[in-house]
This record gives sequence, C-alpha cells and structure tokens, in this order.
Amino acid sequence: MDLALVFENWDFFLTGVINTVLLVAIALAIGFVLSVPLSLARAYRHPVWNPIVWAYTYFFRGTPLLVQLYLLYYGLSQFEAVRDSVFWVVLKDAWWCALIAFVLNTTAYTTEIFRGAIEATPWGEVEAAKAAGMAPWTRVRRIIMPSALRRALPAYGNEVIFMLHGSVVASTITVIDILGAGRVVNAKYYVTWEGFISAAVLYGVLVFGITRIFKALERRYHAHLRPRETAPAKTPAPQPAA
Repeated sequence: MDLALVFENWDFFLTGVINTVLLVAIALAIGFVLSVPLSLARAYRHPVWNPIVWAYTYFFRGTPLLVQLYLLYYGLSQFEAVRDSVFWVVLKDAWWCALIAFVLNTTAYTTEIFRGAIEATPWGEVEAAKAAGMAPWTRVRRIIMPSALRRALPAYGNEVIFMLHGSVVASTITVIDILGAGRVVNAKYYVTWEGFISAAVLYGVLVFGITRIFKALERRYHAHLRPRETAPAKTPAPQPAA
C-alpha cells in the first residue's frame, strides 16, 4: 500500500469527511426533531396521525436506503411537473437529494426507537405525575420524554452509527463523501487498496468518536441505574464487663 499516495490526496479525503459529517449530522438533527412528535402520535395511538406515521415508518424501514435515494434523485426527475416546479432547484442537486433521503430514513427509525421508549415508561412515574396535578402535555414534557430519551440512548447511538454507515450510498449519485473520495483515488491512480483502506480507517475513527460520545452520555444520564457501594456495617463497641 502506497501511503505517500494517500497523503498526497489528503485534501480530497478531507472534502469527503466534511461532506459525510455534514450530511449525517444535519440529517440526524432534523430527524431527531421530527421524530419526537411522530413517536408521540404512535405511542398514544392518535386516531388520525398514527396510521399515517405507521405507513411512513413501515415504508422507509422496509426498503433499502439506496432504493429510496434512487427514487428521489433519478425517479422524480422523470416528471416534467417536478422539473418545472420551484422544488427543482433543490431536487436537481445530488447533495440535497442525499440529505432529504437521509432525513426521511433516519426519522422513520428514530420514531420507532422513541415510540418503544415512550411505551416502556414505568407506569408509576406517570401516576406520580398525575398525582402531582400535572396536565397531560406537562407530563409529556417534564416526565415521559426525558425518561424515554434516557432509555433510548443505547438504541439511538446504534442508529447514529448505522446512519453513518448508510451514508456511503451518497457516492452513488456523484456526492464526494468518504467512500466517494476513496473510489476516485483508486480510479485515478489505478490502485485497489489505498482508497478503500483509507476510507475504512476514516469511518472507523468517526465511529470511535461517536461511541465515546454516547458512552459519556450514558454514564451521565444512566448514573442512577449503576449499583452503589454500601458502607460496611459498623461493629458495635464491646460493652465493659459488669
């Protein structure tokens, strides 16, 4: 493996890292915000929104991200109405299509993660909030959602990593992400290992950073679940003999 070739193209790999981090971070942030109300609609079985959200999550969790991206980038461009609309300014750009596909995909997964966490809220916490006189939305804001988000941390950490891994599909529609940079380097210099191994190392570094962040969050917000050491019982002092 020619490391000199990799270092000569460091700026190209840097562009790939920036694109990957931006796409994943923005998609996760938007998906997080959207998934909170959608998960509440699912958890509380809203008569109107629950079936709509269920159908949405079923489609985007049941089909591959690559297919969703192709339908958005290649499929919509086949319709003249789309090309003539104001949305074409965004939909004709590969980067924005990748971002929209990532947002729709991660929102579906995150919605189901949060729904499960909300439904797993101990009933005693809800009853205590009712006994304290909290209104329904106050209970959701102060008791149910904070408790659910703490429980969802491990599963959501996995979703963040899966979203990072899934972002490699952006390179199939000409976006220069980490894998795209590796492919271009391999094709430019007619090599096999340099680009892909460099991409694998960069993904590994990013995953390591993500796992450290979520470990720190779990240590902080799950501190009350860790076993506590009990102080040793004190031996009573011997009583003097009568």
